[in-house]
Amino acid sequence: MRAIVLDAVRADPQVRDVPAPAAPAGGVVVEVRATGLCRSDWHAWAGHEDLAFPHVPGHELAGVVAEVGAGVTRWSVGDRVTTPFVCGCGRCSWCRAGDAQVCPDQQQPGFTHWGSFAQHVALHAADTNLVAVPDDVELSTAAALGCRFATAYRALVARARVVADEWVVVVGAGGVGLSAVMIARALGARVVAVDRNDGALEVARRLGADHTLLAGDDDVEAAVAELTGGGAHVSVDAVGSEATSATALLSLRRRGRLVQVGLLPGVEGHPRVPMERAIAWELDLLGSHGMAASDYPEMMTLVADGRLRPDLLLERTVDLDTAAGLLPTFDTATVAGLTIIDPWR
Repeated sequence: MRAIVLDAVRADPQVRDVPAPAAPAGGVVVEVRATGLCRSDWHAWAGHEDLAFPHVPGHELAGVVAEVGAGVTRWSVGDRVTTPFVCGCGRCSWCRAGDAQVCPDQQQPGFTHWGSFAQHVALHAADTNLVAVPDDVELSTAAALGCRFATAYRALVARARVVADEWVVVVGAGGVGLSAVMIARALGARVVAVDRNDGALEVARRLGADHTLLAGDDDVEAAVAELTGGGAHVSVDAVGSEATSATALLSLRRRGRLVQVGLLPGVEGHPRVPMERAIAWELDLLGSHGMAASDYPEMMTLVADGRLRPDLLLERTVDLDTAAGLLPTFDTATVAGLTIIDPWR
């Protein structure tokens, strides 16, 4: 099969022919029809993850089951499927409780093993981790759910428990940030989007953001306080940096809730967080790490009936060769929305 291969940390990604995977016991091989290019893939390329080289990245995917391993009972060749980027073991107490996203024995395609920047990918514990894609949902749309959209959905619905008329500040209007804007509006919240890119903010406005602020131009935290009458009830750091996390926290009102979605790798020591504000104002700091497959049906129903439109986030579809060139620059890219890879182009 053709795949994007990394041979070392920060090495130029190469597209070449590699052996196709075999279905593991309890797992499947999926023929990848669409896979998303995500900032988390850039973190892997940049050396912020512990990878075994050579490595194939990619963790947001949708496709068709091509091979079924021994012991799989719920899936057959030809089924249209997607999967969360965190695949639980299916056996531990967390998986049995429906919290596979924090499984201590989790597998993550594109991190713990070869991922979906390829024509085929192996997925483990299929009966726990696969999600059926309805016939009226495009596979490119389903691929957008696997990391950024599902992560934003769970961050706002299950972690922050956003309710109507609350103010939500979204710091970073990339894939997960724009997903958060759309989901917050669907929940009846009022939204302020913050980004360094005017184009991304324009997309946020089209998706329903009530206000947008250009990062770096003004005192964002003071502007948020003025717009929201004292600060947001909920904020989301959808980027993952010391600066964006601090902006999200300092944009909250007293007793507010911060959901940290963007990865904060300790590249130069662990990032500083303004904990004095968190303590004095009794802020809640919440982590959010994807969403278990068992929680997908409600979200998928909202997508299928048109109440949530992740397809509106799709910016472009590219081939493997183009994606290989984009990956090393993804942290500085100004594309607003999601880039989808079609490995068969």
